[in-house]
Amino acid sequence: MKGRETELMLKGYGLTTAEMFYRMPDAKNVLNSFVWQEYDLAPDYPKLFDFIEFWQREIEGPLHSVRFTHRKLIRAGEWRHVVKELRYH
Repeated sequence: MKGRETELMLKGYGLTTAEMFYRMPDAKNVLNSFVWQEYDLAPDYPKLFDFIEFWQREIEGPLHSVRFTHRKLIRAGEWRHVVKELRYH
């Protein structure tokens, strides 16, 4: 799993975290929340919008709102290839 995450980050993906607020199917006045995380590409967020479409199609609790943030964990200049490691005691 770690290799997949690193590969995605090197391809420009960042960690997207979304908090979905939805209404309970049997109690429309009650809001509940669900937190979703996945590596996604900004600014289009294809995985996030696919998940929202899935939710609207398959989940009975209608969405009230979605709040999300995106963070690239590796940026240009932060990744470097290290050939050797020298330890000094």
